[in-house]
Amino acid sequence: MTSAAPSRRLRIAIGGIGIESSTFCPHRSTADDFRQTRGTELLGRYTWTRPGADLAAHVEWVPLLHATALPGGPVEAESYLLLKDELVTRVRAAGPLDGLVYDIHGAMSVVGLTDAEGDLTEAVRAALDAVGTPEDPVRGRPMISAAMDLHGNVSRRFAERVELLTAHRLAPHEDAWDTRERAARKLVERLRLPAESRRPHRAWVQVPVLLPGEKTSTRLEPAKGLYGRLAAIEAKPGIVDASVWVGYAWADEPRCRAAVVVTGDDAGLAVAEAESLARQYWDVRRDFRFVGPTGTAEECVAQAVASDRRPFLISDSGDNPTAGGAGDLAHMLGKLLDREEIASGRVTAVHPGITDPVAVRACFEAGLGATVTLDVGGKVDPNHGGPYRLTGIVTGLQRAADRTDRAEGGAYDLGCDLAAITTGGLTVVVTERRKPFHTIADFTGPAEGGLGIDPRTFDLVVVKIGYLEPELYDMAADWLLALTPGGVDQDLLRLGHHRVERPLYPFDEDAYEDGSGPDLTPVLL
Repeated sequence: MTSAAPSRRLRIAIGGIGIESSTFCPHRSTADDFRQTRGTELLGRYTWTRPGADLAAHVEWVPLLHATALPGGPVEAESYLLLKDELVTRVRAAGPLDGLVYDIHGAMSVVGLTDAEGDLTEAVRAALDAVGTPEDPVRGRPMISAAMDLHGNVSRRFAERVELLTAHRLAPHEDAWDTRERAARKLVERLRLPAESRRPHRAWVQVPVLLPGEKTSTRLEPAKGLYGRLAAIEAKPGIVDASVWVGYAWADEPRCRAAVVVTGDDAGLAVAEAESLARQYWDVRRDFRFVGPTGTAEECVAQAVASDRRPFLISDSGDNPTAGGAGDLAHMLGKLLDREEIASGRVTAVHPGITDPVAVRACFEAGLGATVTLDVGGKVDPNHGGPYRLTGIVTGLQRAADRTDRAEGGAYDLGCDLAAITTGGLTVVVTERRKPFHTIADFTGPAEGGLGIDPRTFDLVVVKIGYLEPELYDMAADWLLALTPGGVDQDLLRLGHHRVERPLYPFDEDAYEDGSGPDLTPVLL
């Protein structure tokens, strides 16, 4: 007997835990690093959950727990279990559910685990099944729709427990909120079908390639063309979604590699499209290039000083906190002050985001206008250089402001005290907590009590970041990607991966040179 699509409002939960974690970073993430939202605050994150939104006529949204953190080192086991247990408990307490919008990242590492999302999703799946009502042919087994970052990992253990998977299609992730909405809408569409027709096939395949995001930006080919195919594949009759994951390059785990999942009612077509995407990814693996011109720290600073293009931006990519770096390395600070042009003030530069709560506290105690001598940075990650002895004048102080805006950075910006120290032509911003600087507002701060730094007025802007986020990209007259050391070093071969599955490009450059090629046959889940 064919069961009808539900005429009642669906009950769909929303929740997840999201962070990307470098296993090469000595920093450890704790529950306190996560912005945790529940109840109406959680529903307020999304436009499509609000009263009056078109989905409101069909769905009762059930908020669980959403926890997201600035990327960093692996999550401490105790903190992970605390968040996991709350999410699972809330699923079990939610009552009958039709589905879950699973808002995660996909590259969380946890001390003691090798597949954190696999572990978490097993527990969430079991809890959902426990509150489902199999005896109700209309409701059936609850479905999970995962919204992910394309830098996440998709192990088979994880993918088998999720009916719908989709990922960002842009890097930088200007479509992050679109991805979450797509996951929600696809789930509602499927749940409004008869129970026996809801679950699509998933054609899953991993590709033995692991590249950093700075080499796979969709601003450039071949990623631009590869990701550009996805919308057209999704539009084909019998296909629900097509997604490609680059994987997370700075975790040393077997699951870390590229992946393709094509979801659809037409199993044969889903397999064919997944294999085509996987084959293209493999075939162009050597064509991926850094998103911008690169050089060592010394080379980048020298070129920026000599240039007449202002402001000239430099990415301190190896210590990028938004990729999982410690954010406290003073490597670039030393290279900037090694230049007489900057030290003397003939060239101006601003270098924000060196994490050092001790230095921040000392600046607040000294006060504006005071001269301080501080050992800056190098405390969280001493493996890549120690502190830098800095003498300068305190030129800015900003107290923590709780940022709850919907910007991608704001989602995990918990607010922290900041201090600016100026010596010669260089202004250094030290932060109480690890903090990204992605927008002009991150430099200036609020109208009252902010640092008041306008990066557009400096000759050089050196930011702990990889590829430039849109506002910085638009601001830059020119820019360079500095290949600096740190927990998210762009040179993967010098990091020391030893647990990834081999062969894996670029670690095994000559693998499959006999013409055999890897097995890229998708598995139907």
